Amino acid sequence: MERGPLSSTEFSSAVTAITSAFGDPTRRDIYLFVRDADRGVTASEVGERFELHPNVARHHLDKLTSGGYVDVGIERGEGGGVGRPSERYRVDDKHMTLELPVRHDDLLVTLLGKALARLPRDAAEELAEEVGVEYGKTMAKSIGSSPAGEAVQRSFRSALHAVADALTAHGFAAHAEKRGNGLRIVSEHCPFGDAAIEHPVICAVDRGLVKGMLSALYGDTSPETESSRPMGDDVCVTAVDG
Repeated sequence: MERGPLSSTEFSSAVTAITSAFGDPTRRDIYLFVRDADRGVTASEVGERFELHPNVARHHLDKLTSGGYVDVGIERGEGGGVGRPSERYRVDDKHMTLELPVRHDDLLVTLLGKALARLPRDAAEELAEEVGVEYGKTMAKSIGSSPAGEAVQRSFRSALHAVADALTAHGFAAHAEKRGNGLRIVSEHCPFGDAAIEHPVICAVDRGLVKGMLSALYGDTSPETESSRPMGDDVCVTAVDG
């Protein structure tokens, strides 16, 4: 029986589940490592492979397990002898696909870029950031409230991770990381595609999204674009000081 379109609640749940499991680039690499290991792997093996403390490796594996992407079983040593049994993680369904009905409105983005190009550079960048801020505040409403509808005040770090997850759900493949004395959001994919390369001012929308979501989840901040693909960098980075 063919399944109909996902409801808003089902779609939101699917996005939350997938971003929770795969929003962290290290966790994505760990998943691929587990999938390629026929016998499965232990948390210690993952820790050694990715230079992580075993507890951190186990946290990533547990996230993948809770999402149903990785299975875990108990395995004893050779010959079933004495000794502490180990938990081995493996991927049984190596052909699993992750599909979400996310739209990419390339035409609208292109038109936005062309419209902004008609304005002076400073005015265009200010307008693009304002658009991002307003939409970011709207996005934050879905992740900044408790089930009872009461506002949830987050720490700066947790707010930044929530913003990264929300951006990932919208196609940015983002994660938060510490750099020096500050924090930053690294986006490994730009859903604006070639339009951002042709019209770099669109990057101000990204900065505005971060600023708008953080203002709703944490408070006022001043995000700065540290690097971007239009500038010739490999990833887009927005630096944020709490």
